[in-house]
Amino acid sequence: MKDALFIIAEQKILEAIENGELNNLPGSGKPLNLDAEKNVPPDLRLEYKILKNAGMLPEEASLKKEIAILQEMLRHCQNHAVETSLKQKLTQKILQYDLLKEKRKRR
Repeated sequence: MKDALFIIAEQKILEAIENGELNNLPGSGKPLNLDAEKNVPPDLRLEYKILKNAGMLPEEASLKKEIAILQEMLRHCQNHAVETSLKQKLTQKILQYDLLKEKRKRR
């Protein structure tokens, strides 16, 4: 099942293609540089490569995904009790993510 964000993004991309907004873009027809390691700090590259090869997400990526899912669920929630529970979970995940980012900065 596709989530709402995916569907919206797909619609926007299809509209842009139909309107010709994606024609003649810089780099068009050239191969993509999919080397994600350049965005990973050098001291974490080995960790990330091992996780990637194992098919696992780094903790930050996993938390960001959970946060996005909770935010989407909140947008569609119509039950006050469920909404309160979702808000608590969201706050907890955001705090975890922020603490993890701060910890990584200090390395």
